Amino acid sequence: MSSLVRRLRWAGIIVGMAGLLSGCAMVSARKQGDMPVASAGSNASGGIDASAGPNSSTGTNASTTNSASASNNASVSAGTDTAVKKSASTNTNTGTNGDPSANYYSGTATDPHPLLHDIEAYYTSPLRWDVKDWAFFAGAVGLVAGAHHYDAQVRTHFIKQGVQPIGGSTKDLQDAAPAAAAVVGTWLYANLIDSSDGHREAWNMLEAGGLSGVTAYALKYVAARERPDQTSDPNKWRSSGSSFPSFHAAAAFAVGSVLAESGNDDYRWIRRLLGYGAVAGFTAYERLKHNAHWLSDDVAGAAIGGATAHFVLERDAERREARKNYSVSLVPLEGGAMLTYSLTLE
Repeated sequence: MSSLVRRLRWAGIIVGMAGLLSGCAMVSARKQGDMPVASAGSNASGGIDASAGPNSSTGTNASTTNSASASNNASVSAGTDTAVKKSASTNTNTGTNGDPSANYYSGTATDPHPLLHDIEAYYTSPLRWDVKDWAFFAGAVGLVAGAHHYDAQVRTHFIKQGVQPIGGSTKDLQDAAPAAAAVVGTWLYANLIDSSDGHREAWNMLEAGGLSGVTAYALKYVAARERPDQTSDPNKWRSSGSSFPSFHAAAAFAVGSVLAESGNDDYRWIRRLLGYGAVAGFTAYERLKHNAHWLSDDVAGAAIGGATAHFVLERDAERREARKNYSVSLVPLEGGAMLTYSLTLE
């Protein structure tokens, strides 16, 4: 029994660390150090060409140096009988890996919702993996394979504690409560204090949970593994089951990782304790305790969830950085309005 307990401890460590060690296993680990590069104007000098009729004023401050940085501020006030002609072109860098979603960062109003870009980038990210990404992926596969060795022992341990071997309730709704509570709690608290960062964090939780959940369900149909409440054989693959990977573990690690790694560092240890422990680790443990999944199901779900969370957080950071370089405002004036915009060229 003591040997089994030691094995369970190591299995728990594997489950708890899978989301961390394989955080980039299924994401594009490209760290787009080069933010989108934009040039404004009809020529490559970084200037803005504008011609305005009477009662209009255009101010342009532009500087172009060998360091390839320029800052342009232009304001146009238009009254009655004012015709404004502006010629501006924007070129957006697609990033080091040809990210198809890079056009989002150009700031044009006709772009689709950023979620659509994220979905496209998420499911095409393996096409842009480098050696480091594949190494992380191989590590995640190794963790799953190592956990598979202990699948039967872990199931036997919980059955000895009174779990019904075949059939019985796997308490799916109950085990989804920690992740759901984290999302709802974050959103409610953000509303309470009127925090845009809190709203963005709640959205990132939803996005990470959704992307990881869809991935988990897709793999379930491919693996078709029978659950431990259906059979005592952990090698029943390509059968009639839907065990591998764990949807609950994937969603919990996605939500928990966002909770753990968002915000400032003032309460980082509390966030990580709640995210990785109370949400992710507890959910994975409950799935084993309720005989709903094999240990390797949990580890695979944890890897998917943790990786997806890191992907979503990276994308969110890129968007926030891009917004710092571009701003538009409309100021009402007597007899017209003034449109101002600021564009930082790098």
